[in-house]
Amino acid sequence: MAKPREEEAQLDAALRPTQFSEFVGQKQVVDNLKVFLKAARDRKEPVDHVLLSGQPGLGKTTLAALVAHEMSAPLVTTSGPALERAGDLAGLLTRLEPGTVLFIDEIHRLAATVEEYLYSAMEDRFINIVLDSGPHARTMKLNVPPFTLVGATTREGMLSDPFRARFGVLLRLEPYPEGELVQILKRSAALLKISLETAGAESLAKRSQGTPRLANRYLRRVRDFAQVEGDGKVTSKVASAALERLGIDPLGLVPIQRQILEILSKHGGGPLGLKTIGAYVGEEETTLEEVHEPYLIRLGFLKRTPRGRVASEDGLKHVGVKTSGGNLF
Repeated sequence: MAKPREEEAQLDAALRPTQFSEFVGQKQVVDNLKVFLKAARDRKEPVDHVLLSGQPGLGKTTLAALVAHEMSAPLVTTSGPALERAGDLAGLLTRLEPGTVLFIDEIHRLAATVEEYLYSAMEDRFINIVLDSGPHARTMKLNVPPFTLVGATTREGMLSDPFRARFGVLLRLEPYPEGELVQILKRSAALLKISLETAGAESLAKRSQGTPRLANRYLRRVRDFAQVEGDGKVTSKVASAALERLGIDPLGLVPIQRQILEILSKHGGGPLGLKTIGAYVGEEETTLEEVHEPYLIRLGFLKRTPRGRVASEDGLKHVGVKTSGGNLF
C-alpha cells in the first residue's frame, strides 16, 4: 500500500506552484509575504521566522517552499512528530547552512522540551546541549547559523504564547472561493494533460470544501472514471457522477462527515463528546477536529459547545432527519 501513497505524494508535489506567479489565491497573505521577502533580500539577511496557520490542504507547505525559492536558500523539511527529542532538533539545527529555510509541519505537535530548545535558536542563534546527567551534568553552548523557521499548524491555539511570540510573521490561510479553485483545477489539468471542461471544473470546485488539495485529488480520481467509462473528457456530468460514486455529496461532504451528523441525530442532535463520536466513526479525535469538523462548522451544520458537539437543524436536514423547531420527531 505504500507505493500508491508515494505516487499520490509525488503527484501532489508536481502540481505545487514553484513561483509566486503560479500561486492562485490567498492574495493578502501572498502580497504581504512578498513585501517581507523583498525587504529581507534588500537587507541581505534571512527573512524573519514565519508561522502559517490554517486547515490542511490550503498551501502552507507550498508557501514554505516559495519562501526558500525567493530567498535562494536551501529548504530543509521535517515535522513536529518527527522531532521526538531535543537531540533530534540539536542535530538538525547545527547542520544547517547559513540562510536555510527550516520548515516544520504540524509544529503544534512538538514536544515541550523540543519547543524550548527552539527559543534560543530562533532569537539568539545558539542552543545549550546538556552533557552527562546528575551532579556531573554540564552544558555546552553550540552556535546555530542564521536561519528562517517556517512553521505550519492547523491548531495555532495549541502553541504556547512564548513560542508564538518568537515568530515575526504570522499569516493565516483561509478556504478558497470556488472561482479560485476552478483556476487551480485548470492549471493542474494542463500539467496532467487532462481534458477538463470549465463546467467540469466548476462541479469539482463546488465539492472540494474550499481546499486545493482535495480539488486536485478529486480531479485525478474523476480522470480515472472519464478514461475508463467515458471518452476521457471531464465534463460536469462525468465529474458529478464520479464524485457521487466516491461518496462525495453535492455540498462536498464525505461519508465520515455525514456519519458525524447521523450519529448526532440518533442522540437528539447532541451534545455528544468528541471521544464518543470518534468511537462511533472509528476515527482519531485530532483528525475529526482538524480535518472533518471545520467544514461542517463553516456550513453551519455543527457547533462546538462546552458540553460537546451539537448538530444544527440544517445539518440534520442534510442527512434526511425531520426536525420541528430544532427538535427531532
